[in-house]
Amino acid sequence: MANPGGGAVCNGTLHNHKNPSHGSQSGNGTKNGIMKEAQQNGKPHFYEDLIVESFEEAPLHVLVFTYMGYGIGTLFGYFRDFLRNWGIEKCNAAVEREEQKDFVPLYQDFENFYTRNLYMRIRDNWNRPICSAPGPHFDVVERVSDDYNWTFRFTGRIIKDVINMGSYNFLGLAVKYNESMKTIKDVLETYGSGVASTRHEMGTLDKHKELEDLMAKFLNVEAAMVFGMGFATNSMNIPALVGKGCLILSDELNHTSIVLGARLSGATIRPFKHNNIEDLEKLLREAIIYGQPRTRRAWKKILILVEGIYSMEGSIVNLPQIVALKKKYKAYLYMDEAHSIGALGPTGRGVREFFGMNPDDVDVYMGTFTKSFGSSGGYIAGKKELVDYLRVHSHSAVYATSMSPPIAEQIIRSLKLIMGLDGTTQGLQRIQQLAKNTKYFREKLKELGFIIYGNDKSPVVPVLLYMPSKVAAFARHMLERKIGVVVVGFPATPLAEARARFCISAAHTQEMLDTVLEALDEMGDLLHLKYSRHRKSARPVLNDEMSFELDD
Repeated sequence: MANPGGGAVCNGTLHNHKNPSHGSQSGNGTKNGIMKEAQQNGKPHFYEDLIVESFEEAPLHVLVFTYMGYGIGTLFGYFRDFLRNWGIEKCNAAVEREEQKDFVPLYQDFENFYTRNLYMRIRDNWNRPICSAPGPHFDVVERVSDDYNWTFRFTGRIIKDVINMGSYNFLGLAVKYNESMKTIKDVLETYGSGVASTRHEMGTLDKHKELEDLMAKFLNVEAAMVFGMGFATNSMNIPALVGKGCLILSDELNHTSIVLGARLSGATIRPFKHNNIEDLEKLLREAIIYGQPRTRRAWKKILILVEGIYSMEGSIVNLPQIVALKKKYKAYLYMDEAHSIGALGPTGRGVREFFGMNPDDVDVYMGTFTKSFGSSGGYIAGKKELVDYLRVHSHSAVYATSMSPPIAEQIIRSLKLIMGLDGTTQGLQRIQQLAKNTKYFREKLKELGFIIYGNDKSPVVPVLLYMPSKVAAFARHMLERKIGVVVVGFPATPLAEARARFCISAAHTQEMLDTVLEALDEMGDLLHLKYSRHRKSARPVLNDEMSFELDD
């Protein structure tokens, strides 16, 4: 994942920052083998940017101290377990009852070692209760612990107007009720709050059909199907597409929902290095040459699983080259656009539009409505034959309750806004604002000297913290400054790559971003977090424009 010498990944190959450009190939508007021509609003356009993503490696001493921190924490953990076993220290963790000691253990003692001894020390930084809409500001319910984070009690105090840098509210559509949401209120009065049935029985409403038709139009595909839960959209539909005798090639950093769906399918799973085209082609070539293990029969299907934007890395899938490999080796491509739909592309249509590619280049489009659309649920889209097949065979369609009508209406409302069908340009302005905010925030972080991961166009911005002690201190100090952040560590990330994950929104103003950047500058000096070797200035000048706010 990290590259020696602080380089950048460009089309799956390590390149030096001093030489980011390469000679274009002749003819047809290509660069590094990527076709740039596409159709947008009836006119061809060309995608001019290289796929350059930063994965700068930390200095050696930082990695040494990070591993030392985990090592010392582990030693103290074993010592405290010894004290608990002898009754010297009270054990607050779940334990087996004495009369069941001869049974197969219900609680895995060793597997819970990390949770019990390391995570519990910094548990207060997660699952904080919110008591407002997740807009650019939110309100946090204050809580304290009297037993070292084993339990919490509420103080009755509300921390008001905390800047929200953690929610996936990319287009700023997750807000409290206003008059533009009147259609949602009308749907609630007409249909009620729930469906109480599956899609196969009495759970298909005209609102669902309206949403599916609108989503298919938005993605420029033949058909779409919506589901009530985004996680289940992956985990319950991948098993319907592949099974025993099929091969899944999955990016090593794919989301847990994709991993679960792949495992449930019964297919053979082979991960490939993140966004690494050479590694993917090697696996594809071997799959074609050798076939299935032992029998050497050809695979029934080969399915490539990728994401649009990877939520922990902020990187964007190298779609053009993956599509080229898919076509070359006659494989299928399944793309999860949970974080990229609505957030990438000139009109918010995701990675496919971002690269200016044909809708038919991807076999299965998957996405969720929980990020850019300010709602919940997910969708599968593509050819009509694919969607019709899933309507019959998907576990989510057969067993899961249908999407709530007000939720469906919120998605319809968001889609119409993004597509301009509401008669305004608010949707386009929000997409452009998100891109502007993302560029500004990422540039300033680099100037401050932080190591950040991912693509410069990605609104998911991971800032590397590394040491577990600094993860806790960072989140606590930021909340004291009324800034809400998400911090992530092992096992959600590699052991030595703990990070803070910032999510940029179109609703963020320049003043908000500058406030966050000033706090980050202070925290970077206080906790010594400015590890980058490519630091440009000690005190970058923040944007002096009055505001980044959307026009009315």
